[in-house]
Amino acid sequence: SYGFDISWSRVAYARKWLHSQGILNTTLCSGELLNIPFSDNSIDIVYTSHSIEPNGGSEEPILKELFRVTRKYLILLEPSYEMASDEAKRRMISHGYCKNLKTISESLGYQILTHELFPFTTNPLNPTAITIIKKHSNTIDSPSSIFACPKYKTPLEIVGNMLFSPEALTVYPIIDEIPCLRVQNGIFASKYKEIIESKF
Repeated sequence: SYGFDISWSRVAYARKWLHSQGILNTTLCSGELLNIPFSDNSIDIVYTSHSIEPNGGSEEPILKELFRVTRKYLILLEPSYEMASDEAKRRMISHGYCKNLKTISESLGYQILTHELFPFTTNPLNPTAITIIKKHSNTIDSPSSIFACPKYKTPLEIVGNMLFSPEALTVYPIIDEIPCLRVQNGIFASKYKEIIESKF
């Protein structure tokens, strides 16, 4: 399992909680929704749960980026403006929530298997829809590296104690075993690999 959040601290707390539950097989990093630091077709099932809701106006690029890293299925558990009451719609508009995820997905040519209200919603003014999208990928083998340069989407190499992007000539730091993979975390270091691997 893999996951990311824009905040390193939230990722650190999430990892601490996972470890307290005996879950040790999850890899977390910091990253951004519009520049997901994972390779194309690298994650069998990509899942969101009210993760993209406050990004109204960015629905299409978000869906494209989630679909890019998906290998088999994209599962969205997100508020449904279309199936909401008038009061809930007003609330969603005031918060800048995403809309029309199903319609936009269809316009992108994605195959929708399910789009319906989820039976478990804690707030009737924020009704959750489940949308399941199937991806027909010709990729048989998993990519050589799950982590990818958030800018170029190309595989990252572990060099020293950093992740190096040969295409971007950039290194991304790893803090307390958590890769920092937001675009702005990158440090331009064109000779990093040469210097680290050379023996003086």
